[in-house]
Amino acid sequence: MDLKSKIFLISGPTASGKSNFAIQLAKKLNGEIINTDSMQVYKELKILSARPLKKNYQKIKHHLYGFQSAKKIFSTGDWLKLAIAKVYEIKKRKKVPILVGGTGLYFKAITQGLVSIPEIPMQFRNKIRTLHKKLGQNKFYLKLLKLDPISKNKINPTDTQRTIRAYEVKSFTNKSLHQWFEDTKAVFKERDFYKLYIDFPRPELIERINQRTEEMLEGGAIQEVKSFIKLNVKKDKTANKAIGINEIKDYLNKKKNLEETKEIIEIKTRQYAKRQSTWARGHMSDWHKIKPQDLEKFLKKI
Repeated sequence: MDLKSKIFLISGPTASGKSNFAIQLAKKLNGEIINTDSMQVYKELKILSARPLKKNYQKIKHHLYGFQSAKKIFSTGDWLKLAIAKVYEIKKRKKVPILVGGTGLYFKAITQGLVSIPEIPMQFRNKIRTLHKKLGQNKFYLKLLKLDPISKNKINPTDTQRTIRAYEVKSFTNKSLHQWFEDTKAVFKERDFYKLYIDFPRPELIERINQRTEEMLEGGAIQEVKSFIKLNVKKDKTANKAIGINEIKDYLNKKKNLEETKEIIEIKTRQYAKRQSTWARGHMSDWHKIKPQDLEKFLKKI
């Protein structure tokens, strides 16, 4: 199997062993690894984001890990620009780019491109939300169809969120939301990628999540959250969404004991893994699904 000309994409639910597999693959293919996880970009979230440890890099170059301040906004578009530049850089060195992570939106952006709808002012958006509230979903939907007939077969009449979004985009840009999607182009071709999804059986995955949560708590996650609190990161910043931050804050404020904290982190992580699997079913149907026990076999075949 000659895969050296490909851009490798490796995804899978949290705790499925993606990072370790990526390292083994990089050794085999003379590759370099690019982070595709929205939490592993933050330098302050080493333990909670399960960022690969430098000692585990095993002389494989890793890119876009722990370089961004949690105080700053870092969007999918920001990541995409950097990731594209890294792919070209790695290919120039005659090496194989391997993108690994659990953020579905990042993978969607690199494979399909990112819709570049201009930012719509909040005042304008609020006006449309007020109109929606006044009319109700049924009348508002009919109003959308008059404004943007393309929406007719593309948006479910009961989908409030998408109805509002389509209305505000067409009103503000004078171009249908669906037209924006159609005009979006990816930098790379579909044939440039080899897409691999580690399909972990749920009972085993739950066991791994529990094990990893324990290791995180023993390995300095509490200290990491203490340092994070001192940063005074504004509430609207993405880094605050990392699983473990709010739970450990509750522990530090004596609202929960350590055992309860561990249990809540495990539950939240299991829920996150479920959301990742649901995303994969909807958006990654063309990916090669691989069972964890077949990873070794796959590496030998290359």
